[in-house]
Amino acid sequence: MSTEKVKVYDAENMVVGRLGAKAAKAAILGETVVVVNAEKAIITGKRRTVIEAFKVKFDIRTSYKPSRGPFHERRPDKMVRKMFRGMLPWPTPRGKAAYKRIKVYIGVPEQYIESEKIVLEGAKYRSMTRKFITVGDLSHELGWRNPEVV
Repeated sequence: MSTEKVKVYDAENMVVGRLGAKAAKAAILGETVVVVNAEKAIITGKRRTVIEAFKVKFDIRTSYKPSRGPFHERRPDKMVRKMFRGMLPWPTPRGKAAYKRIKVYIGVPEQYIESEKIVLEGAKYRSMTRKFITVGDLSHELGWRNPEVV
């Protein structure tokens, strides 16, 4: 474990897709990837359009037995991790092993407070006047209730 490389990415104000591409590539190369502040990551697009697109996706269930799925996560950390899975060669053993090396957290856990966080300048969302929604806001709109806030 001590020889294992760990990359800690700070997802605050970063576009999820751009961050996910870098994180997935690092995980495929054998590095452990940790993403902190997942609720502050950004999905670009008009707020209403993004929410409606996710609601349509979340409402799809099988008509013959809804308990079989598909199931969609509403927590920001699990939602971001699932987005990263789409950037990996998932059905292969290599993709599954890479997916296990990706850890995503809400906020910053105590063990990663002192560690140096990587901020990807290419993944930063430059213009805050454009249309976007954070993953935390999207999760709240989809029905996730943060137990810490209540």
